[in-house]
Amino acid sequence: MTRIFLGVGALFGGLSVAAGAFASHALREKLSERALDIFETGSRYQIYHSIALLIVALLLSRAETASSPLIAAGIAFIVGIAIFSGSLYALSLSGIKWLGAITPLGGVAFILGWGCLAIAAWNFK
Repeated sequence: MTRIFLGVGALFGGLSVAAGAFASHALREKLSERALDIFETGSRYQIYHSIALLIVALLLSRAETASSPLIAAGIAFIVGIAIFSGSLYALSLSGIKWLGAITPLGGVAFILGWGCLAIAAWNFK
């Protein structure tokens, strides 16, 4: 899981930089200010949680045994990025309003990821 989390974290981190640059350069003239803010929120949360995923991978690499809470945290961060950031990107680009109803599910995944990380920290040796 360490390699998976490292790879996915690095990939999502790079994609968040690309998304931010895309928004800043290619979308600035095409989207409304509100849609651009939504897109940038997706990019910002993606980079935060990509870094969190890299931290999970680092902690897993240092753990004596595989930690279920750390693995759960990593999975939750991946799911959160896909749902939270993905739905915000889709909402801002398409204008389909019901996509905004999906976003909180990604937020819940982020919260679960942070909670699992806290549990893992408590049990870390």
